[in-house]
Amino acid sequence: MMMAVTTSCKESKAVLDNGKYVRYTPEQVEALERLYHECPKPSSIRRQQLIRECPILSNIEPKQIKVWFQNRRCREKQRKESSRLQAVNRKLTAMNKLLMEENDRLQKQVSHLVYENGYFRQHTQSTAIATTDTSCESVVTSGQHHLTPQHPPRDASPAGLLSIAEETLTEFLSKATGTAVEWVQMPGMKPGPDSIGIVAISHRCAGVAARACGLVGLEPTRVAEILKDRPSWFRDCRAVDVLNVLPTGNGGTIELLYMQLYAPTTLAPARDFWLLCYTSVLEDGSLVVCERSLSNTQGGPSMPPVQHFVRAEMLPSGYLIRPCEGGGSIIHIVDHMDLEPCSVPEVLRPLYESSTVLAQKTTMAALRQLRQIAQEVSHPIVSGWGRQPAALRALSQRLSRGFNEALNGFTDEGWSMMGSDGMDDVTVLVNSSPGKIMGVNLSFANGFPSVSTAVLCAKASMLLQNVPPAILLRFLREHRSEWADNSIDVYSAAAVKAAPCSLPGSRIGSFGGQVILPLAHTIEHEELLEVIKLENMCSGQDETIIPRDMFLLQLCSGVDENAVGTCAELIFAPIDASFADDAPLLPSGFRIIPLDSVVDAASPNRTLDLASALEVGPTGNRASGDYSGNCASMRSVMTIAFQFAFESHLQENVATMARQYVRSIISSVQRVALALSPSHLSSHGGLRPPPGTPEAHTLARWICHSYRCYLGAELLKPSGEGSESILKTLWHHSDAIVCCSLKALPVFTFANQAGLDMLETTLVAVQDITLEKIFDDHGRKTLCSEFPQIMQQGFACLQGGICLSSMGRPVSYERAVAWKVLNEEENAHCVCFLFINWSFV
Repeated sequence: MMMAVTTSCKESKAVLDNGKYVRYTPEQVEALERLYHECPKPSSIRRQQLIRECPILSNIEPKQIKVWFQNRRCREKQRKESSRLQAVNRKLTAMNKLLMEENDRLQKQVSHLVYENGYFRQHTQSTAIATTDTSCESVVTSGQHHLTPQHPPRDASPAGLLSIAEETLTEFLSKATGTAVEWVQMPGMKPGPDSIGIVAISHRCAGVAARACGLVGLEPTRVAEILKDRPSWFRDCRAVDVLNVLPTGNGGTIELLYMQLYAPTTLAPARDFWLLCYTSVLEDGSLVVCERSLSNTQGGPSMPPVQHFVRAEMLPSGYLIRPCEGGGSIIHIVDHMDLEPCSVPEVLRPLYESSTVLAQKTTMAALRQLRQIAQEVSHPIVSGWGRQPAALRALSQRLSRGFNEALNGFTDEGWSMMGSDGMDDVTVLVNSSPGKIMGVNLSFANGFPSVSTAVLCAKASMLLQNVPPAILLRFLREHRSEWADNSIDVYSAAAVKAAPCSLPGSRIGSFGGQVILPLAHTIEHEELLEVIKLENMCSGQDETIIPRDMFLLQLCSGVDENAVGTCAELIFAPIDASFADDAPLLPSGFRIIPLDSVVDAASPNRTLDLASALEVGPTGNRASGDYSGNCASMRSVMTIAFQFAFESHLQENVATMARQYVRSIISSVQRVALALSPSHLSSHGGLRPPPGTPEAHTLARWICHSYRCYLGAELLKPSGEGSESILKTLWHHSDAIVCCSLKALPVFTFANQAGLDMLETTLVAVQDITLEKIFDDHGRKTLCSEFPQIMQQGFACLQGGICLSSMGRPVSYERAVAWKVLNEEENAHCVCFLFINWSFV
């Protein structure tokens, strides 16, 4: 406090009417500082009250006190900006150091490749003269070093395990900072101070491998603690059991671990690993956690095979964590595995042979978890739902884990398979274990009888062609009515007593009877947690049992179409009235996994005409979109799993219903996928970019004419090619242009490509979004005050602000212009908004 007083006293001056400067006394500054901490921006009444309460301020005019508070707020703002810039500078310094190290490593790699190239040239010339030897020992693999050292005999003794651990450490460091693996930059990843880090994948390497380097605002010990708790951030990890812990003489620790991974689809078995994990501190103070599989070649203890699991191999991998100047850590992550691709059907092998998939699911997931926790530590927040970020992450984890459990159906969790109905397309499992049932019936303790005695899961997988997973998932999320059966939703809600609940927050979109309310999203916007309100879901005679409005907790991930190798998921579960952190959840949903590494260059809004494409008939389609791009070779596998709680005597009936329901969903998905396929879209001549209906051309002409009349300027560059050119130019305008109706509750009726990108929606789904729902409270107040001016004057210029996309992401815009759109009869048709220089926050 004394320092603050001294600083303020040193810098504070009062300006008298005669132009002279006088300094505030320390007592006066102390009184002002005290009030500032209570209220940084006091009203004039409060300032006058302060003068009355503090006699030492009686000789200071209210105007001078007002100036003092203005200067004080300015200094506080400068202090915060200085702290922010210092933090950015520290981050850039650390990033510069990281990039210099990466540059050194690349130079070593170049030198190594030059030497290797010379060796192979010499070897090729010599083999051209020598007699060809076809034995295995003479075969040379280009660019690949097969290190097969002769290991001395080792056993499970501490000395033998330490020998394996030290060897693992050496090999791991050679991958993390050396040239043992040839790394190439991961597609779509650009290093920089705001990126997740430097991510690379292996090239010409045994197995699959990925490496990442990044900065996190956590201390090394905390980083190691988070990363070693693999199930908390690696969604595919079922369990990690520590079977033995041995301290080493150098202060390190050796752990023997058994790890199980879920299978991502019904078409492949799960994986497990028998690992040695070595934690130690290097001479430079860096913390290292490295691990590798134990096998007969290394010696040491063995682990017998486990039923229903394929034993995979982890090659030397781990984490190198170095303390960073000014706080935080620089981390190097290496994941290197052999996932035994030969054990899965050939169509799925790309999934197990892709280093990009490994990087997305494991390496980058670890960095995202660290960055998320670091941000929460530095900026503690509570969501609008009264939940801490950790609690929301736990809900996401429970949804994902519950879906994986149902998908894999392990017998040790109580799952057993039911007999087939003569068709093998849908598999049905039943779980009657007490633990599973108790989890479902937790909500019945408050006076409700426990009726469900078992849980049934119906699951299936299907191969999709030529459909980007992100686009298909976005359609499934926004158009639930296209595939879901309301009666099944009502049954699922009633089975777990999902009563009506009142949830805080504002909705971000309404799509065909469903309202999306955001809960949270990760800082990388890779995952959305939201509540879905299904409106007017009433069934049965007793409406007090089944709610009219039903709520689902929903997890959506993989919606970024530009991310390579990303798995897209839509997982949901009915929630009860309490919405407690430990509320019972029976997750169901979809998982779409890309099998090819082809990057689709098509627009991320290909779904803009999906509803029309589904309804192509004699009347044609309502709109059309740009489906350019090459995804003819794109393949993905979709896995569907739905869970139902039921009474045991209804098992056969529920199983029949579940099979029929999953088959109907498969049929709907196939229809949607066909509509999204470029080959289908190109077969209809009317599908050309942009929307080409006569109404669209007319609307474009009205928009530009009204803008010219009211604002006296041209919205588009002049062109003499008629209305078709106007629509095309409007569609590709760099700023977002959206139109809304003139109803009591305005809804969007049209948006150009930039507008759809900003709202993260489609040309069909945009018509379900109300204007007020994309603005925050301040924006809504401004809109209410300006709307009458728009209708009377014809236009209004709005200051910059923040709005929300349909995915709940905040969007900033520099300024906006709104104007009334007139039709041919000079009557108001709609209101158009132009959002200038918008970007995601």
